[in-house]
Amino acid sequence: QAQLVESGGGLVQAGGSLRLSCVGSGLAFNSNAMAWFRQAPGEERDFVAVISWSGGSTFYADSVKGRFTISRENAKNTLHLQMNSLKADDTAVYYCAAGRHRWVAVAKEQVSEYEYWGQGTQVTVSS
Repeated sequence: QAQLVESGGGLVQAGGSLRLSCVGSGLAFNSNAMAWFRQAPGEERDFVAVISWSGGSTFYADSVKGRFTISRENAKNTLHLQMNSLKADDTAVYYCAAGRHRWVAVAKEQVSEYEYWGQGTQVTVSS
């Protein structure tokens, strides 16, 4: 069955950096758009970034634009999220998700547009 496993979370001071990774198995990883979402305690799951199947197109939430970079290594079935200039507001559980098609043309920020999810990795930014 399809499985997505995130790693790389941890505790970091404000202004620091972290790199998250997500390894996929049991799914057509190389054929689908992939995304990162995050969820803070008591909050809804929010969109962070999405990347097309080839890596040629990306889209970011305004809150992370210019600080986070999404990338993928299809040969390794791996998705990354480089997070720089971290803020306390970035504290959340981060989830990777697999889309149903090569790109998410509409409603990129909607949870319903994604078919498979990882279990999440905790990112805590201390101020």
